[in-house]
Amino acid sequence: MNKKETSSGVQKAEALADNGNSSKKSVKKSAPAKQVKHTTAKTEKKQPVKQVKKNVKDKKKKPVKSERAIKRQQRKELRIQKKLEAAKIRAEKKQKRLEKKLEAKQKRLDRIAAIKQARAERRERRKERRDVLKHESKEARRERIAEERKAKREARVAKKQAIMEERKAKREHRLKVRAEKRAERNDKRHAPGFGGWLAAVITLGVTTLALGTMTTYGWINMNGMQAEIASTHTESVYELNSIVDNLDANLSKARVANSQSEQVRLLSEIAIESEMAETVLERLPVETQFTQNVTSFVNKMGDSAQGMLRQISGGKKLSESQIASLEYMYKTNAQLKKTINELVSEAGTGDVLAAMRGKTDGLFYVSFGELENNPVEVPKEINDGPFAENVKKASSKNLQGLKEISASEAENLAKKYFNDYNVTEANCMGEATAEQLTVYNLLLKTNDGEMYAQISKQGGKVVEFNSYKDCSDKNFSVERCIDIAEDFLKSLGYSGMKPVWTSENGTTCNLNFVYENNGVIYYSDMVKVKVCEERGIVTGAEALSYVLNHTERNIGGGNATIGKSEAKAKLHEGFEVKGARLAVIPVEGDEVLCYEFNGEYEGSEYYIYIDAATGNEVEVLTVIGTAQGRALM
Repeated sequence: MNKKETSSGVQKAEALADNGNSSKKSVKKSAPAKQVKHTTAKTEKKQPVKQVKKNVKDKKKKPVKSERAIKRQQRKELRIQKKLEAAKIRAEKKQKRLEKKLEAKQKRLDRIAAIKQARAERRERRKERRDVLKHESKEARRERIAEERKAKREARVAKKQAIMEERKAKREHRLKVRAEKRAERNDKRHAPGFGGWLAAVITLGVTTLALGTMTTYGWINMNGMQAEIASTHTESVYELNSIVDNLDANLSKARVANSQSEQVRLLSEIAIESEMAETVLERLPVETQFTQNVTSFVNKMGDSAQGMLRQISGGKKLSESQIASLEYMYKTNAQLKKTINELVSEAGTGDVLAAMRGKTDGLFYVSFGELENNPVEVPKEINDGPFAENVKKASSKNLQGLKEISASEAENLAKKYFNDYNVTEANCMGEATAEQLTVYNLLLKTNDGEMYAQISKQGGKVVEFNSYKDCSDKNFSVERCIDIAEDFLKSLGYSGMKPVWTSENGTTCNLNFVYENNGVIYYSDMVKVKVCEERGIVTGAEALSYVLNHTERNIGGGNATIGKSEAKAKLHEGFEVKGARLAVIPVEGDEVLCYEFNGEYEGSEYYIYIDAATGNEVEVLTVIGTAQGRALM
């Protein structure tokens, strides 16, 4: 059965194969449509699928092989390029190393050549020195060494002085630029048209308001401008803090320094920093009563340092009095440092302006007010004239009998007082009160800048005046400056004034005038005047002491119960008297008639006051900084 089935199956397959072959042959010959339709479904499906797969496979294989080859080629080229770049970098580094080696070698050769040259020069100098010493006596050698040392000291002092002058010139330039900007702002503020009319109306509406607080010499700081200058005031406080810290370090070193070179260096720094501190204090919007002690101390500290510098430059040592001054300056500055550091730390960044506000409860006022009761005693030394810093605490009763003027009258008086300055406009900026005195603050415009003045509300007296004028050359002598100042005081109505002290600061002549009557001078009635030695004009005046204290007194030579010769006998033996006169001086809030003796003892200058009634020694003052100031007897 199997054989039959097998044979029949084979036969069927052969028959099918024969049919297929015959059909294929017939298709190739005629390819009729009907014969194609009679082919089996299996044959129709399988034949096209195999052909499609084969074509797809061929299409896929060819692009894959090409892309890989391209990537391999790109990677190969990238490797070659990196190798080239690395080789180039190595070559450049190698070249730089070679150049550095050559440069170092050249420097080494130059250094060796310089050392050889220096050695040769030293040998030559030693040879010349030996030749000089062979023919030089001991006395000549001492003189030569002294001259060389003196020349070195003078060079160092000149260098420090040049630095101080440069800083001073920069400060004057800043003040001038500030004045020009202020003038420009005022011109814009008072421009014609509706804006100018509106500004005038607003100004008239607020003339009775206090617009600010007084600074070091009484100038005001308008409240309306505080927002604009807040950053400036904040910077000033931090600058003052830094300066005081530097002063503390230098004063601490100066107390123990013994060599002249170190003393010159430290005292030069102290003089420069004192001037910087004074400039910063002038910018602070604080009333005079809170800063006058600090300003006075800083001013005296700078002058004292300069006086010590001159003495050391002359080959002398510091005196016991000057050493005591250094100790005083160190202790007082330490207290000032502590106060300002506490102020800055308590106020905090950005709150310094807020600390300045207020009258009695403000942090700034409280801090500076504490400095009024300074526990450190000031040595009785002067460098800007006897009693120049004294202002008697008088009440305004000295002006009560005088007429009270208005703001417009003050403006007219200012134009009259300063007629020689070609004042084109005078504007009252408000009122301020200091030392029981109410004043009008005035801004004066001239053809060459601005000026500031304060005129008392009662009586219309000039209390203070200041202007920013260029003053760089010296064309007028001190004697001529005295005449100019006397004419100026007479034009203000201050008659009977006598010059008692002069000092020069660069090209500015500073003069102290006091009232004189019946041969007696009154130090309480003092006016300070600044004269520019280039232009021969008064650039500043301060008459607060005179305005507060001046009154008719019944004191004269007849009130003295002892004679001049008897008073002279009370002086120390060896004291050389250069001048003597009667003077009324302030003593513990009162006025005492004394004999004033000016003279020298062992190279130092003194003022000694003998009570004209009792013969007791009332006051002894020693003068420092005599190269800058001199008394007029």
